[in-house]
Amino acid sequence: MDWKTFEALLSGVNKYSTAFGRIWLAVVFVFRVMVFVVAAERVFSEDQKDFDCNTRQPGCANACYDHFFPFSHTRIWAIQLIFVTCPTFMVVMHVAYREERERKYRITHGENARLYDNTGQKHGGLWWTYLLSLFFKTAIEVAFLYLLHLIYNNFDLPRRVICDLWPCPNQVDCYIGRPTEKRVFTYFMVGASAVCIVLNVCEIFYLIAIRLLRISHRGSLHTSPNIRCSELDCDGCQMLAATTEYQECNEANSSMEKKSTSIF
Repeated sequence: MDWKTFEALLSGVNKYSTAFGRIWLAVVFVFRVMVFVVAAERVFSEDQKDFDCNTRQPGCANACYDHFFPFSHTRIWAIQLIFVTCPTFMVVMHVAYREERERKYRITHGENARLYDNTGQKHGGLWWTYLLSLFFKTAIEVAFLYLLHLIYNNFDLPRRVICDLWPCPNQVDCYIGRPTEKRVFTYFMVGASAVCIVLNVCEIFYLIAIRLLRISHRGSLHTSPNIRCSELDCDGCQMLAATTEYQECNEANSSMEKKSTSIF
């Protein structure tokens, strides 16, 4: 797997992320991708060779290994990293869609015309796309943690396992190579995944809270007895041309004009 290409793709997402999103990206790269590539992948690379049973019966060790290790740790983590970062590319594709719409809008209405103040600003459809990507990432993280928990019994790796599967002649003892080291790496990767889940949940609450504050602010601005952000009131607010309220009124009117064309 080309992790450099993977890193380059995710780095482009960083400029559209919130503070929580940037921390999440740092945790993924430093504590998951780097640890996986540099250390964990080598520790688990020769699992089957280090799996030793006290019998020479042909096929016994392979059958027992397949029973106790149906999926490799490294492959589960690799698939998890790919799946958990895929929803992030939804945001990149949505921004690319906005930039294309902006380009066509300028061709039609002139170079100085603008459909979006900032194509990467999280409002309208992009806000929903970003929020959905967080829900998808959280669900994928939880699903893979649960899968690992089911396969490896609370993420534990015992030193010795007892196997009586065919073609073993009787009940045999099998020993796992470097179980303590593998257990440490397993707990570390599980902990990093849990931290990513917490960051995703915090970012979800952060986005919703910011959205609610903006909605309440717009509501108070539109219902203010001193100035109403409608076209008639702003035309009659010549005495307040230099005030902040008048500027906010004009900004609200311009945003309302673009609302029908810049929802997405």
